[in-house]
Amino acid sequence: MALQGIDGHPVEVEAAEGGGLPRTQIVGLPDKALNEAKERVKAAVRACEYKWPEQLVTINLSPAGLPKAGTHYDLAIAVAALATQGYISHTGVGRTVLIGELALDGRVRRVRGILPAMLAAVKAGFERAIVPYGQQEEAALVPGITVEGAGRLDEVVRLVNGLTVANPTEAAPPSDPVPERSSAFIPDLADVAGHEDGKFALEVAAAGRHHLFLSGAPGVGKTMLASRLPSILPELDPDESVEVSALHSLAGHELSGLITRPPFADPHHSTTQVALVGGGSGELKPGAISLAHRGVLFLDECPDFGTKLDALRTPLENGWINVSRARMSTRFPARFQLVLAANPCPCGKYGVAGMDCTCDSVKVRRYQERLSGPILDRIDIKHHMAAVNRVLLAEDVAAPEPSAVVLDRVLEARARQRYRLRGTPWTTNGEVAGPYLRKRLPLPDDLGLLNAALQRGAISARGVDKVLKLAWTLTDLGGADRISDRELRVALQMRQGDQDRAA
Repeated sequence: MALQGIDGHPVEVEAAEGGGLPRTQIVGLPDKALNEAKERVKAAVRACEYKWPEQLVTINLSPAGLPKAGTHYDLAIAVAALATQGYISHTGVGRTVLIGELALDGRVRRVRGILPAMLAAVKAGFERAIVPYGQQEEAALVPGITVEGAGRLDEVVRLVNGLTVANPTEAAPPSDPVPERSSAFIPDLADVAGHEDGKFALEVAAAGRHHLFLSGAPGVGKTMLASRLPSILPELDPDESVEVSALHSLAGHELSGLITRPPFADPHHSTTQVALVGGGSGELKPGAISLAHRGVLFLDECPDFGTKLDALRTPLENGWINVSRARMSTRFPARFQLVLAANPCPCGKYGVAGMDCTCDSVKVRRYQERLSGPILDRIDIKHHMAAVNRVLLAEDVAAPEPSAVVLDRVLEARARQRYRLRGTPWTTNGEVAGPYLRKRLPLPDDLGLLNAALQRGAISARGVDKVLKLAWTLTDLGGADRISDRELRVALQMRQGDQDRAA
């Protein structure tokens, strides 16, 4: 299966012997790693005491015009070559998907992308697959296909010929390092003392899938609050779960089950743009924004990301990232909730009561200008976090609400949105297109507040849509059916944030 993003295409591997001096050639647009497969496969075949063709053997990867990359073609190439020597029954190999890399001693190595490959195999009508032993559990997450595992090439030959393998060998570890799994622990809002306005902004963001910008002094709790957003997000539906799991499988994460919780990605500001948006020099891999698909992308100290943030403009609008290289191009889904966090200045004390800022005005302005206007204009909620008052840490203060209580309100608001947006491609307010928002949904009775803000330049035309989306989310949280003047004013304030204070 040739993988282009999370989409797969069946590749028929053919082998023909004869017609020239003894050598092996692979045709069909292989990349360098795939072209080197002939040496790996030849050594593995001999290590398992099989005979390699003594004449010219040509391996064709069809369709020939489709670029192919990766090492997971090794098993199919080996079986095709062995078929020319009579080791393989042709009746057992024609409709079998073979995926796996080979080591020189004949062991089968684990590979990435098993889940999207199986999804593509089922879509193409295949009913049987042989994968590295130990990855059957991930492959079996896709219904409709029989999966068998093998740890050595000779075990693969037995399975292809319809025989059984009593005690399969454990597959060798992958040649690429396996990314670390994210922790299963989800922080709870009950751990956060104070910041009631910040928690409300987080709840509104969760209810409508709105993007959020948190600003404030170092240590005020921006990261603490942002890391708890996944705890108040609904679980993924079955289709979303398969899509998210396929992306993580493509990135090399080993899965024991489908991912059901919204993912949380928090790359460091030193990460490269390729690691952020996806790509690579050989095989194209998903970046951090795609690993946050249907979940949260948190960028702490976001001014330090610099111009790399501008690459997020298109994904924030359409939910996809197109990665193009000279020989291939692919598209990864990237519909995430963006949460940005930043200090007010390099020292973090600008505008903070009781603290003396050591930055001059030029340094403050340059620091704040690292966040481009187009990116900030795509943020729905801008919230400035003030320091927690010491009184809030007293023992007689009421216990904060746990995430489970807030999640109930979020689920109710999401249900209202799904009902209102039934028959459309959207399920939440944050996703609704502007024309539908203005022409198909009831508008507030008085738009004078928005017109005035637009005329004085306080918000852009895109900002008008953002305010209306926020107003609808506030209305859903309040259990109403129409935007009132109160929701409109609160939405405008949340959209502008501390604009007046910063000015």
